[in-house]
Amino acid sequence: MSAGLRGLYVILDPQVAGARDLQEVAAAALRGGAKLLQLRDKLSEKGKQLPLARALAAMCRQTDALFLVNDHVDLALAVDAHGVHLGQQDLPVDAVRPFVPREFIVGCSTNNPQEARQAEAAGADYVSVGRLFPTESKLNTRPATLETLRVVKAAVSLPVCAIGGINEANIGSVVEAGADMAAVIAAVVSATDPEAAARKLAAAFS
Repeated sequence: MSAGLRGLYVILDPQVAGARDLQEVAAAALRGGAKLLQLRDKLSEKGKQLPLARALAAMCRQTDALFLVNDHVDLALAVDAHGVHLGQQDLPVDAVRPFVPREFIVGCSTNNPQEARQAEAAGADYVSVGRLFPTESKLNTRPATLETLRVVKAAVSLPVCAIGGINEANIGSVVEAGADMAAVIAAVVSATDPEAAARKLAAAFS
């Protein structure tokens, strides 16, 4: 499934948001032109994430955006999310695919063409490539380059999402390198005006 897998992809991380209301940030991001939202909460128990995830799923359906949950397939299914995003240390794509609906989006983090091809063969709907630029939003990430992005784009037939330190200053180079999507965290979640920040970033795809 590749429909809708293009444009600005905002990852909502409570640890980055701090005291900010993530629902308000999400609404602002969608108003600014975000096409995909992901809830990425590595610390809270899934039961505590449920109300927010349910609200975000409803918000995205009302605005024709896609909502994905990081890592937790069960949470994604419980709130009728559009899909899940899996890291290299999460459940593998081919272990998840048999248990989710056919239209359910499964994204996978990759760092090189080999991992991207493996994800495609396993049934991923898109792959992400990163970390492209320095970032403090996620520690212990493996570095990648714009050339990595180009090579991965040529290696698979799936939509490719760029991730890692993407901001207004460098998103143009990411799109030029072939990214179908650009995932950001701090560039929107930590912005003084998340709606304006999202609008500037989303413009790179227009």
